Amino acid sequence: MFKNYFFYRDKELFCENVPIKELAKEVGTPFYLYSKKAIEDKIKSYKEAFKNYPTLICYAAKSNSNLTLLKIFQKNGFGLDTVSGGEIYKGILAGFEASKIVYAGVGKTDEEIKYAINLGILSFNVESEQEVDVIDYLAGKLGKKANISIRVNPDVNPKTHPYISTGLRKSKFGIDIDEALKVYKKAVKRKNLNVLGVHCHIGSQILDISPYREAVEKVANLVFQLKKDGIELEYFDIGGGLGIKYKPEDIPPEPKDLADLILPIVKETGLKLILEPGRSLIGEAGALITQVIFTKNKKDKHFIIVDSGMNDLIRPSVYNAYHHILSVERKDKKVVADIVGPICETGDFLALDREIDDVKRGEYLAVLSAGAYGSSMSSNYNVRPRAMEILVDGDKFFIIKEREDYDYLINKELKPYCFVKDNL
Repeated sequence: MFKNYFFYRDKELFCENVPIKELAKEVGTPFYLYSKKAIEDKIKSYKEAFKNYPTLICYAAKSNSNLTLLKIFQKNGFGLDTVSGGEIYKGILAGFEASKIVYAGVGKTDEEIKYAINLGILSFNVESEQEVDVIDYLAGKLGKKANISIRVNPDVNPKTHPYISTGLRKSKFGIDIDEALKVYKKAVKRKNLNVLGVHCHIGSQILDISPYREAVEKVANLVFQLKKDGIELEYFDIGGGLGIKYKPEDIPPEPKDLADLILPIVKETGLKLILEPGRSLIGEAGALITQVIFTKNKKDKHFIIVDSGMNDLIRPSVYNAYHHILSVERKDKKVVADIVGPICETGDFLALDREIDDVKRGEYLAVLSAGAYGSSMSSNYNVRPRAMEILVDGDKFFIIKEREDYDYLINKELKPYCFVKDNL
């Protein structure tokens, strides 16, 4: 169903050659489970698709920033797309060269900007005219030059969920493309800035890639106009956004499809290409493994209550996102149920009115395509420890993030007596 990474063998679900039921019994639940082979296969598909054009592929750390997973991308020659100082910090720890790190985000703080300037990152993807002023000022104070690209908003509808559509005019991201020329002319006059490129990102989980053509053509026209005005760039950064298989019937685009669509346009500009894939590299490689705590019926409604919820995987609650869910032991009988978690919120669910195997208390479920924006968006809501993370490589598994415990959850809080007066 999901290639050779998560599959049934004699009615038991495996990740590569590791039986998930036995693993769950050994380490406890919930946990995120990643297939190394799935990640490496996706890496190969991107590298193969863009091998004939000067391209830097920057993995989008926001999709999953586990250090072990970051290291896999670093070892394969990738750069890193970041949106916070923390992501840059983890990237450096994972071995990424600062010269392969790009940094986007509408709300970069002064401290984050100074940190990135001192490291000498490849480029800030600047999101506002005011940010141009701030980076120039801070670089001057540090006695350095900062590399920038300007993120332009091409006003293209990516035909995806509105919360992850980032290229429309009403979006908070980027500078409207019809204002960009003015901002470029301002930026190139700043003595503390090197204006290296142009950046755009139209959205995420894109299954129809036709909007990329419109976006890239619009940005290419801007590049040609800049050349006429004597502004020469080096990089054309088109962001990421390719979708993945969430539903069994989904047919997501492949990196080669994107390459065939955009490379003829990018080649006309003569600029080097930067890509920022995240979900399409890691999403299908991961699953959330959870145990059934209780089942119950309320008139016509059947509930399967599991030990992971919106604190572990918030996408269904926030986006009404679909994740395919399988029983770890295949059953002959099916039920229609809401699969819900332990969080004290009505919106805490993994699936609603879903046909699924008739699992019982103590059995396990696997929530597929959870490698991206699962662990990275998880929280300690309801004072719940975040899930363990495990990487499978063939018939071996490795714990790559330990499960949090209660002591971890309070170790940064001040003891109550620091605030309590003696007479209270």
